[in-house]
Amino acid sequence: MRNGSFEQVRAERLAAEVGTIHKQATRAIALCYPSPYTVGMSSLGFQTVYRMLNGMPDFAAERAFLPDDAATARDAREPLRTYESARPVGDFSIVAFSLAYELELAGLVDCLDLAGIPAFADERAVAAGVGRGKVPLVVIGGPLTFSNPIPAAPYADVMLLGETEETLPELCDALRDEPDRASLLAGLAARPGFYVPSIHGARLPAIAKAKDENLPAYSRIRTPHTELSDMFLIEPERGCHRGCTYCVMRRSTNGGMRLVAPAKVKSLIPDDARRVGLVGAAVTDHPGLPEILRHIVETGREVGISSLRADRLDDEIVGLLKRGGYRTLTTAADGASEAMRDRIQRKTKERHLIRAAELARAHEMKSLKLYMMLGLPGETMADIDELGRFSGELARIAPRVVLGIAPFVAKRNTPLDGAPFESIDVLDAKLARLRAAVAGRVTLRPTSPKWAWVEYRLAQGGMDVGRAAARAARAGGRFADWKAAFADVPAPPESALLPEVASGSLLTPGKANSIKAAAST
Repeated sequence: MRNGSFEQVRAERLAAEVGTIHKQATRAIALCYPSPYTVGMSSLGFQTVYRMLNGMPDFAAERAFLPDDAATARDAREPLRTYESARPVGDFSIVAFSLAYELELAGLVDCLDLAGIPAFADERAVAAGVGRGKVPLVVIGGPLTFSNPIPAAPYADVMLLGETEETLPELCDALRDEPDRASLLAGLAARPGFYVPSIHGARLPAIAKAKDENLPAYSRIRTPHTELSDMFLIEPERGCHRGCTYCVMRRSTNGGMRLVAPAKVKSLIPDDARRVGLVGAAVTDHPGLPEILRHIVETGREVGISSLRADRLDDEIVGLLKRGGYRTLTTAADGASEAMRDRIQRKTKERHLIRAAELARAHEMKSLKLYMMLGLPGETMADIDELGRFSGELARIAPRVVLGIAPFVAKRNTPLDGAPFESIDVLDAKLARLRAAVAGRVTLRPTSPKWAWVEYRLAQGGMDVGRAAARAARAGGRFADWKAAFADVPAPPESALLPEVASGSLLTPGKANSIKAAAST
């Protein structure tokens, strides 16, 4: 590992954790996160599954993470081991993964390879059939299953789709009752929320929906060695009632946003937690948010919120955030212009963003940060020019303006599913134009169009794209490796587009041709 051996890093991190569970049980599960520890321990879903598994009779979960330097671990043939006992992951009979987004497929491959477990389910079936020892059952779940889990299907014996508060106990019951793997998988395949690729193929069952009484999710372990240092995470609401056409969480399970009563949220915050993170797709839409924030800051704690909606910000909320340690007011605009935001039903107006800038200044924030997408269907250079103009206007109000820019990537199970990816060259040209327009006034922090293209191919792909991820990861995981791995995999068909996108009614004529060309490269 980059800063010492696994044992050294493990000992340091375990010593700093609060809430670690060391449990002996009949059935031990290796719970793996296919990104490094600092990322995995910031995942509320991962922490919730860890807490739930360790709360079930006869089961214990031990955590494993992608090494900080996976390439060095591969070269050194260092086996993947758990944090709780340093046991090799390959020794567990059940290995579970939480996948948050598409690019973590490479980490999944690395973890399986380092564990000495055949990466593909069909390889494990062959290994088990010829008597090559006990082959682990590989289970996959996580946020990725809300959009397109099919690229991960070749790696999974079974996948838990959607919310796991119901399906995880069902899985454990089935593991107790069906020791025979074939019977286990057949039984799970007949249940809602369980996807067994060897039985279902590419036909996805419905995702699972948790009962409201099983909310909220909240973290078990706090640690300084994470992206959200020593922060207790809790979910005051789940889902979103809004209709943004690019978002997987739009009007999501159980009819939209589900609220947790402020009293329940407050009761679950540990007395010794000095930092509290409120996690959800639309936290600022919770009508009880001011009450929750007041409780946090009046008890001397810092606060963080995963999503701030510009149209919900007011003097009280921003004032409480400042008292809770906020130095940067962060929200999202997403569309480069108001017309683009209206088109994708984001409905954030310039007046909302101007008000956010005024609140940042009034409460002496160091900066205003806006998340932004480029490359949406129908976007033109005129929209980029409008973004440049408006960013300059914000910069005259807020102490400092930062634009976090990501290329648009169409996701399954959204109205923009199938929309093609903008040409990398065009995205680079738009970034260059915007950079010139705001030079010296606004800070740009763009993500790579190349890696967004990789994410797009995975987000829109099938099992062949998923298998290509193994070739890319094993070749080194560079962009050139992904491009080579995808060379023989057909690009997403134009027929997958929404009718209004495919017809070009959302696009200018010249742009429609350039997008169609980009989709075929």
